Amino acid sequence: QVQLVESGGGLVQPGGSLRLSCTASGFFSSYSMKWYRQAPGKERELVAVISPSGGSTNYADSVKGRFTISRDNAKNTVYLQMNSLKPEDTAVYYCKCNIRGYDYWGQGTQVTVSS
Repeated sequence: QVQLVESGGGLVQPGGSLRLSCTASGFFSSYSMKWYRQAPGKERELVAVISPSGGSTNYADSVKGRFTISRDNAKNTVYLQMNSLKPEDTAVYYCKCNIRGYDYWGQGTQVTVSS
């Protein structure tokens, strides 16, 4: 079955960097992948999107210029490089894909930006 597993979260000071990874299993073809985040008391929000080939990306205005989404289809993995982190980036980060009309979510990884 389809499984998505995130890793790479942790505690970092403002201005620091983290790289999140999401590894997929259970499907053969590549699909568009998305990163979402959700902070306590907030709605889950879309952060970044990448096309199946990796040739097209989109970002939320709040992270544009600081975050980079990429993928390595040979490793079945999508990444989110997060630079110049701010306290407002603190959230649980989730990867997601849609396969044949169904959304598959990872369990999430916690990112905390605090001094």
